[in-house]
Amino acid sequence: MAWMAKERIGILGGTFNPIHSGHLAIAKAALEQAELDRVIFLPDGSPPHKTGIADAEDRYRMVCMAVCQNRRFDVSRMELDRDGTTYTVDTLATIRTRMPKAHLYYIIGTDTLMKLRSWHCYEQVLPMCTFLVAPRDISCTREEISQEKKRLRKLGGTFIFLDMPFRNVASTQIRSSMADPGTDEEDLPAVSEYCAIRPLYGMPMRISQGKRWLDRLYLDLSIRRFTHTMGVAFTARQLALEHHVDPLRAETAALLHDCAKCMPLEQMQRLCREHSLTNDAMIMTSGNLLHAVAGAYLAAVDYGIQDPDILRAISCHTTGKIGMTRLDMVVYLADKIEPGREEYPGLARIRMTAHLSLEKAMLMCLEETASYVKSGMNRLHPQTLQTIEWLKSLPELNHPGPEL
Repeated sequence: MAWMAKERIGILGGTFNPIHSGHLAIAKAALEQAELDRVIFLPDGSPPHKTGIADAEDRYRMVCMAVCQNRRFDVSRMELDRDGTTYTVDTLATIRTRMPKAHLYYIIGTDTLMKLRSWHCYEQVLPMCTFLVAPRDISCTREEISQEKKRLRKLGGTFIFLDMPFRNVASTQIRSSMADPGTDEEDLPAVSEYCAIRPLYGMPMRISQGKRWLDRLYLDLSIRRFTHTMGVAFTARQLALEHHVDPLRAETAALLHDCAKCMPLEQMQRLCREHSLTNDAMIMTSGNLLHAVAGAYLAAVDYGIQDPDILRAISCHTTGKIGMTRLDMVVYLADKIEPGREEYPGLARIRMTAHLSLEKAMLMCLEETASYVKSGMNRLHPQTLQTIEWLKSLPELNHPGPEL
């Protein structure tokens, strides 16, 4: 990572087992209140005080997923790649060597503040940074916290307390919720989906090849695309359960729907020509369309999918298709409404409708797509127009439904 000097850098270390919305809220508060240039998340490698944590690589991936949409958040592998036990004093010394003119702000909670004097070489740590302290639910009184702060200041520490509401979110409770088969944890949906497919934290295995698939997808996709994929799989499973569609097939199709998305267009074109996957000239010249066709092929050949319904759902998730099954619709809609999807006109309404009627949500979504494409003076694929007309003819769309 290329770090620039003279920055105001926040450092948020932790096990992140797993990362959750509370971590992100603290990092955002630190950015704003301390006027930081950015916050670096530092997942622990071998923390000396904790046992029974998830594999370091899994925790690193989850942190990357959680922060990838904020350009002022970075993730460092510094502690993961260091051999042996990791200590904050060593980490701060390394960062100060790399960034000698940067002002470092180490982000902690009040619980950590009360334990600082138990840290390895804490006297050396105190003058190396400014501590930003976030509120945590602890048994200490305000007076006890104030007295500890005074003691630490006398030893060279500098502290700024963040003004933010206490968030009752903890990794422990999230892990417990994940291990409960009757609970769908939605703190960070993409992270929750990753944990379910791996599986981590005592979650039951849903997909026998899930671990291998995640490793392959993580290598083949950008982190933003990988995170999107987890969000789509999470949403597809939710929609499938609501609409009596096989949730395992929906989740599988969603996991693999973008498996070819980051493949260069020329490579996709060559793959499609060599295996006669399509002769549609419009699809062949657009990576945004062709990755669905190429993805269905890779799902069969590289991921071992033999179910034609799953392959079909992958292949038509960009253009739609006359005669779409409800599985097809679940995957298509999940791709368009997953929690991390950037805002677009009608998104909130389509999300709400998707929980009530797949057909109505599909029509709304396709019509919005058609409007967007035409507004850019681009040509809409005929298959999308045909799908719109087909949906309009369905009985489900020709009788009064619930008010939306």
